[in-house]
Amino acid sequence: MNVELSRRGFLKVGGAGVAATSLGAMGFSEAEAAVAAHVRPLKLANTTETRNTCPYCSVACGVILYAKGDVRKGERAEIIHVEGDADHPTNLGTLCPKGAALKDFIQAPTRLQHPMWRKPGSDRFERISWDQALDRIARLMKEDRDANFVAKNEAGVPVNRWTTTGFLAASATTNETAWATFKVVKALGIVGFDNQARV
Repeated sequence: MNVELSRRGFLKVGGAGVAATSLGAMGFSEAEAAVAAHVRPLKLANTTETRNTCPYCSVACGVILYAKGDVRKGERAEIIHVEGDADHPTNLGTLCPKGAALKDFIQAPTRLQHPMWRKPGSDRFERISWDQALDRIARLMKEDRDANFVAKNEAGVPVNRWTTTGFLAASATTNETAWATFKVVKALGIVGFDNQARV
């Protein structure tokens, strides 16, 4: 069968097809309603949604973590899906390959979840509490600052420097937290200060 179709006729048929498809997509079709009635429930319907910041680099992209099980109810939560936060001003829902693979990072068996300390002369790390770790860090910092703080240089000019301790800050944070961290570090006199920017 030979069908001859002019350019004008082709545009009319194409336009009618686009109009019919658009109306169907907007819910004006009985067939569309019948299909929607048989859609299976979404896999994320019974999950807990938590917004967070990607921990990988200094861009600080927003992520949404979906977990089965509610920690607030005493249940063990398991992350089953990670996606970019479309409402976050930094990434607008996009994620790099590392951020997209965040679920594997969270569930890795080698992921460090608690403070660990290797005693002098020991060949293994031992788990300690956060209170023990922070108390030890504070004590060692105070001892080092008391012993090595430089109030004045050789010319007698006040410099207030502490050069024997450095500080590495987390870059996946808010501007306000970064500002407060910088102020605390400089108030202590620490000269060696950097962020873990790995972009």
